[in-house]
Amino acid sequence: MNITATMVKELREKTGAGMMDAKKALVEVDGDMEKAMELLRQKGMASADKKMGRIAAEGRVDSFVDANGGAMIEVNCETDFVAKNDEFKALVAGLAENVQLSNPADVEALLASKCAKCDKVIEDALKEKIASIGEKITVRRFVRYEGAVASYVHNGKIGVLLSADNKDEELLNDICLHIASSAPKFVSRNEIPQSVIDEETRIEMGKEDLQNKPEAIRGKIVEGRVNKLMAERCLLEQPFVKDPSVTVGQLVEGKLTINAFTRYELGEGLEKRQDNFAEEVMSQING
Repeated sequence: MNITATMVKELREKTGAGMMDAKKALVEVDGDMEKAMELLRQKGMASADKKMGRIAAEGRVDSFVDANGGAMIEVNCETDFVAKNDEFKALVAGLAENVQLSNPADVEALLASKCAKCDKVIEDALKEKIASIGEKITVRRFVRYEGAVASYVHNGKIGVLLSADNKDEELLNDICLHIASSAPKFVSRNEIPQSVIDEETRIEMGKEDLQNKPEAIRGKIVEGRVNKLMAERCLLEQPFVKDPSVTVGQLVEGKLTINAFTRYELGEGLEKRQDNFAEEVMSQING
């Protein structure tokens, strides 16, 4: 019997099996959909979809950097036990490499692309891992930069990807470590949206300790407070973690220009227990 793409698609939707597994099952049972579903269940390949309903808030952040640039990715699973598994670590590292090599537009495009090393569609390879590992695994997000790129990953929990105009490796690595610890939001004030400044101004203006101050004085105090808040959020204005007597801006002046950075903290915004990984990084710096 001729196995059509529509049949394979239907079986995948019903079972969550990978593309090749679905096709092989249909071929083996001569196109009988019910028997193919039973066969996949017997092989453990039809359980992936059930696992997709669980919360995946653990996982790993990893990166891949080569001469052309670099990429960083967050992949989530359900338990810390699986996150520490060598098979899962290899999966995440491979996905980071695929992002760098194939430059997908988004997560959906990444899943639809071919694996650089195994020549499988990544979505299908991921389903196979879900079946073998036994947990829901999801690719949450990734970022990619071209040119001079450096990265730092702290125990798979915090990741930093940094883009600059030249490859001063020691300096870039120090800045990555700083970003991991200090969690800036912007490179410089030029990147701060006016809406963020306006919101912080409204918050400060409404604080009780200023309500009895004259309007002119209150305005100056608020301006000073907001200015301090913005400085704390800008990478170039933060005191450098290894030498607080200089700012990051002073550290890089005349040496390189920081184009952009991205900082991931594992599971941020997801339902999970809260750990302070930034404190871990700081304790490592202070050694």
